[in-house]
Amino acid sequence: MRLNCINAVLVATTTLLHLVNGQFPNAAPEVLNLTTITSPIDPTIKISYKVPNGACNTAFESQTQYTGWVSIPGDFPTNTFFWFVGARDQQANTSLTIWLNGGPGSSSMFGFFTENGPCEVVDNGTDNFTTVAREWGWDRASNMLFIDQPNQVGFSYDVPTNGSIDLLTNSIYIPPADKPKSLPSSAYLNGTFSSMNANNTANTTETAAIAIWHMLQGFLGTFPELNPPKDNILGVNLFSESYGGKYAPVFASKWEEMNVARGNGTMSNSTTVEIRLASLGIVNGCVDDLIQAPYYPVMATNNPYGFAAINSVRAAAANASFYLNGGCRDLINQCRSAVASQDPNNTGSVSNVSSLCESAYNSCTTNVMLPYSDAGRSVYDISAILPDSFPPRRYLEYVNTAEFQAAIGTNLNYTETNSQVVAAFTSTGDYEREAMVPKLASLLDAGVRVGLIYGDRDYICNWLGGEAISLALASSANGSYSSAFPSAGYAPIIVNDTYIGGVVRQFGNLSFSRVYQAGHFVPAYQPATAFEIFARIIRGDSVSTGENIDLSTYNTTGPANATSSLDLPASPSQTCWLRDIPGSCSDEQQSIILNNKGFTVNGALQTGSTATTPPPTTVVATSTTTVELTGLFTATATPSSGANPKQGAAAGLRLVVGGGAAVAMLVI
Repeated sequence: MRLNCINAVLVATTTLLHLVNGQFPNAAPEVLNLTTITSPIDPTIKISYKVPNGACNTAFESQTQYTGWVSIPGDFPTNTFFWFVGARDQQANTSLTIWLNGGPGSSSMFGFFTENGPCEVVDNGTDNFTTVAREWGWDRASNMLFIDQPNQVGFSYDVPTNGSIDLLTNSIYIPPADKPKSLPSSAYLNGTFSSMNANNTANTTETAAIAIWHMLQGFLGTFPELNPPKDNILGVNLFSESYGGKYAPVFASKWEEMNVARGNGTMSNSTTVEIRLASLGIVNGCVDDLIQAPYYPVMATNNPYGFAAINSVRAAAANASFYLNGGCRDLINQCRSAVASQDPNNTGSVSNVSSLCESAYNSCTTNVMLPYSDAGRSVYDISAILPDSFPPRRYLEYVNTAEFQAAIGTNLNYTETNSQVVAAFTSTGDYEREAMVPKLASLLDAGVRVGLIYGDRDYICNWLGGEAISLALASSANGSYSSAFPSAGYAPIIVNDTYIGGVVRQFGNLSFSRVYQAGHFVPAYQPATAFEIFARIIRGDSVSTGENIDLSTYNTTGPANATSSLDLPASPSQTCWLRDIPGSCSDEQQSIILNNKGFTVNGALQTGSTATTPPPTTVVATSTTTVELTGLFTATATPSSGANPKQGAAAGLRLVVGGGAAVAMLVI
């Protein structure tokens, strides 16, 4: 959709000269070893699950893990994949955080293995991998539930279907097709996928929300001990990234709607489970183009790093296109008027409404957002020259091994993004259909803590637009938010005794954080900072210091603006990952692959006579003084590094060595 990451990465080769064995996962019941039961509260829902022994090495062996699928009834088969990991700290076991990556159509296994999951994939010799506990995994503060959605994304599926994939383009062919003569055997593989039928998945965020509510009914009904107790401040938390700027408010509002129905008797309490949301977090979310789109030309020319991606004339034209009659803003308003009058439930089933909304999306993308592409820079990180290969895609090799597949119980090959889900959402213009701020304001009014977290090197869902969302949200909420939130100053986000990771404006249950030197995937770029912000939001603490506070009276103090200038780091070195050819490989590298030259080591293309080590998932640690895998930080003083952000930010940052794939239009 708004950013192209990877249409459908599947099983690639471990070297260009050797085809990996076991392209079709072994689906024998004795290999999958799944326990399948009927939901105790809804006989139409089935859950198949197992303990994924050896698939992810957590900080402590005592941490509970389940992988599995919740199968819900409907017009087509829906089997939604989940991975549950218990918290490292027993005191955090009364919380449950649900993590969703965006897309639409991108797998939450991307977040699990490259951002905030409990473990990360590391090399274990040549073309072998293992996992190690991630220092700043979010299981450090909460039970975690990662969900692949909508249907057919990641390990979720409708009907397992054999097919072929062209790794040069990530195109999937159903049924399997003969290899084109122009492709080497290493770049054209057979595997098992979902059906790739665009009719067998959600096509709007609203329809996806209904499916996930049912999925959670199945999960929490089967594992009631994982549903946080009533009135627990930690409770259920929903955090989502990128397109999650739409997922999070819609999904959370659906849960609140269902809770009301349970309360007034229009829905049975005995056959449903209450989902008590305590906090909602959006990480570099694209929430609403009506508010955020005008900040594309601003971010391209007047960002805090002093980098001009396009010239002022090009920026002025992009800005003007937003306000023109028949331009981005006008078309969005027409789309939303049509939705309200003709498709109020956002089913995506009214063709003329969908066509109008798709036109609005195309106008905003082409005329307002895309001029930035002149710069040849990643939309995920303004410092990165394309191709951008961060975070490293090493995990794509690991999750397609037979050992891993058997460990989690899957009968599918893994694909990071499903192009048919992208197509389904694009066809309805879902991106522009709905104003999300009113939903967020309603949640805030209901007492839900709302945290907006934005890395300041991201372009596609940039922090300037995110700040505008926070102000619009405050203006729409009840009480004193409209005056008190904008009046709250920006305070430093103190990550440890020596490092300031950004700045935050916080009043009551609402916070907006600008994270220094972070691109789109904040937990991958700045793991410690992202973790501390997350932990402080779900605990109801000061996002600035981690101190326990009275949210009814608390506000941050400091400068009125978050405009501190920083040094833009040099573009990261680039790695061509065989399972992410379109996103991470240059034209020259793609030619090498096409001509069956070179070789690979641990999934990375090598073109010299000797191999170089692919970059790790995270590199160059911050100035953290401990390697302990538990605990939170509470500040008692402000580090001196905050005195001059332009100097201090560069001194203690977790800099990146790779970059993130960004070619066309999809928001992960």
